[in-house]
Amino acid sequence: MFKKILIANRGEIACRVARTARAMGVKTVAVYSDADANAPHVRACDEAVHIGPAPAAESYLKVDKILDAIRRTGAEAVHPGYGFLSENADFADALEKEGVAFIGPTAKTIRAMGSKSAAKDLMEAAGVPTTPGYQGEDQSSATFKKEAKRIGYPVLLKATAGGGGKGMRMVAAESELEDALRSAQREAKSAFGDDRFLIEKYVARARHLEVQIFGDGKGGVVHLFERDCSVQRRHQKVIEEAPAPKLPATVREKLLKAGVEAGKAVDYRGAGTVEFLYDGGDNVYFMEMNTRLQVEHPVSEMITGLDFVEWQLRIAAGEGLPLGQDDITERGHAFEARLYAENPDQNFAPSIGALTTLRLPETTARIDSGVEEAQAITPFYDPMIAKIITYGKTREEALGAMRASLAQTRVTGLETNARFLHALASDGDFAAGDVSTRYIEDHETHLFARPPLDNRVLAAALTARYETLHQTGADPWAALAGFRMNRPTRAALWIELDGKPAMATLSGAGGAVKATIEPNASAAARREGEESGEPFRFSFEAARTDDGALCINLDGGAFNAFVAPHGNGARVFIGADFWDVAYPDPLAGVSAHHSSEGSLVAPMPGVVTMLSAKPGDMIEAGKPLLVMEAMKMEHALKAPFDGVVKAYKFKPGDQVKDGDLLVEFEESA
Repeated sequence: MFKKILIANRGEIACRVARTARAMGVKTVAVYSDADANAPHVRACDEAVHIGPAPAAESYLKVDKILDAIRRTGAEAVHPGYGFLSENADFADALEKEGVAFIGPTAKTIRAMGSKSAAKDLMEAAGVPTTPGYQGEDQSSATFKKEAKRIGYPVLLKATAGGGGKGMRMVAAESELEDALRSAQREAKSAFGDDRFLIEKYVARARHLEVQIFGDGKGGVVHLFERDCSVQRRHQKVIEEAPAPKLPATVREKLLKAGVEAGKAVDYRGAGTVEFLYDGGDNVYFMEMNTRLQVEHPVSEMITGLDFVEWQLRIAAGEGLPLGQDDITERGHAFEARLYAENPDQNFAPSIGALTTLRLPETTARIDSGVEEAQAITPFYDPMIAKIITYGKTREEALGAMRASLAQTRVTGLETNARFLHALASDGDFAAGDVSTRYIEDHETHLFARPPLDNRVLAAALTARYETLHQTGADPWAALAGFRMNRPTRAALWIELDGKPAMATLSGAGGAVKATIEPNASAAARREGEESGEPFRFSFEAARTDDGALCINLDGGAFNAFVAPHGNGARVFIGADFWDVAYPDPLAGVSAHHSSEGSLVAPMPGVVTMLSAKPGDMIEAGKPLLVMEAMKMEHALKAPFDGVVKAYKFKPGDQVKDGDLLVEFEESA
């Protein structure tokens, strides 16, 4: 076994590898960029080496800097994690020249599987079923149009060097093909340095299944069963489970056999994932092989009781496969939900900022995370906060644990998909195992529903605000605000309703509080059956629990709420739902985050890649104005209304910050 390994990655996978290595008595070396100087993965390792500025292209993707770190620390092997250099054949070759082991497959295998086109040719030769399509050298739009017509629409464009859903487009008609191809080529060139594509038949409402394999590099390959990764947004996985639900025994047998045959076709070494589409009938089609450990591998670990990182280290050290196929058994069911810093209500756009609050459900779930409270989510790397993994003897038990875990997840300072994940885990069709790659599009009404702000939220927000302003310590002279001689305590607070400041008056004693809100309470007033703008009143009792939550009794019912600072106000959590409540300064005027009339501002940090119009152009509402790249994805920013473009403030290639003015335009007469 190795004495010391270097982990050429960051985040939760680097933390995970460090834990397993320590348990095996193997020392670890972390590498880190400027942005990660104080990151958890740095502290998790025995040594750490700085490798450059925050952008991955100047640090984690610099082979020479990784090699220098290896030489300086005397590491005998490198674990690449996933992403970055994990599927870089040149990196594997460079390590071999240094006499350092690559904890993964051979460079030859990486090259064979690194191109989706070449991999598909190889799998067809090995008898593994593949999706009808075209993966030839001719990359002209005319050829793609011809092949798409032959295959039949809808079709799927896929970058041959792609992964993670990047450089992938579904095209429903020939009129959409050329624009989709150009956009996907730009994205692929930026993400992978390669803009070659293949085209395949799009299998509507297919399921995305994958087989976890391990190989010894000498022809020995075993499977560790399958996972279902069908639920996706932008072709990126959201929630995964193992084993796959409602999979006929004959299809499962065909799937697992195909996964093993794919591994044998390339003399696979180490951990790999063979991905397939399942048409819901009798057919499975090979999509690609990921020559690394996958983000979703924990669900397979949970049902087999095995540590896949330990297997990787043992195989790379020459010990061979730890178990034979007949010795690998499965038990129970597992789910993994990916908690991302992103806004589902804005097409899952990445959210950047500091994690002012981060509370994860460690008692009900396994948490794999590489960030911590107060750490910033930056625009430089994938915005994953954590993987929440649950296990149960049955699928129902594991899913119940997932719902409970997501209901306990608390994040402030930025947006996350936690509420969306809970809605997904609670959806009836998902609970029944009726999933497909179009699940989110087909269930938008339920998944994106938002409960209205109600008196429960106001009671929690006002109580927390009162405590913040008036309870400054044990000294009674330090908490005189609201004090009245021989009368109930009374306090006045500002709160935002309908986007405008409103005055809330609290009075009471002994835990019982009467609240009156006026005069900008139109939505709340209508909810109470009163005239718009009229004051409305309600009463409640509030007390703190041992874990810091608020226990509130309102209208004869009790509930717990967690309130934490968020922006210029607070985020109120009740169960899996949350509401953002602002505490405005009525003298401050319009909030800073609103854009001025006649302009468009950047919703996130990124790079302007394309302008879709020019000054003087008449443009309709909803039409693209420009394209930004952020978090390795393209985001088209659209006109908010009909108008004439007045001026662009940035040109292609320029870096912009969240809130920067991008476009000025004049409203059309």
